[in-house]
Amino acid sequence: MANSYVLKATVRDRVGKGAARASRRAGLVPAVIYGDKKPAISIDLPVKEATMTLHKGGFLSHIGTIDLNGEKISVIAKDFHLHPVKDFLMHVDFLRVAADAELTVEIPVRFLNEETCPGIKRGGVLNIVRHTVEMVVPANAIPEAIEVDLAAEGLGSSQHISAVKLPKGCTPTITDRDFTISTIAAPAGLKEADDAAEGEEDAE
Repeated sequence: MANSYVLKATVRDRVGKGAARASRRAGLVPAVIYGDKKPAISIDLPVKEATMTLHKGGFLSHIGTIDLNGEKISVIAKDFHLHPVKDFLMHVDFLRVAADAELTVEIPVRFLNEETCPGIKRGGVLNIVRHTVEMVVPANAIPEAIEVDLAAEGLGSSQHISAVKLPKGCTPTITDRDFTISTIAAPAGLKEADDAAEGEEDAE
């Protein structure tokens, strides 16, 4: 399961843009917890802790806990907004997560054995088509990543989702095609040399 985080929060009594601006002036990040057929709760988070959690990575794919005056609420961040100029955290939307729920999240792709990949050793370049794959996953078993093994991949090869061993209970949201995750592309010079060699063979 993805590593979790804990953020202490306080209830925000007022809602609206004015209340959100007041929270930011007080060094807090306004946020909302919704979902699981329960009323939405407007909360404030400490800006330092919330920003550190965001920059640790995996903010949108890790289950977290909001400690709201002693009540522990399991959540996953569904969206956040940064200031367009100053780049500080302005707002977060959290979704409540039940233990037996399924979630749709973007799972990072991790590539294995790049250093021994035959195609890359011949001068090929790993062209990553998808850095993440959107998947339906169990809330209590969100994978850190899906792994693509390049150990046997040659020059000009393509790596498709069908060749990936997916974690138990995880299903891609795209089901109508065997989509490409990456390719091992030949560099221009090598491709031109191969084309020239093929041309000479045809002439013979």
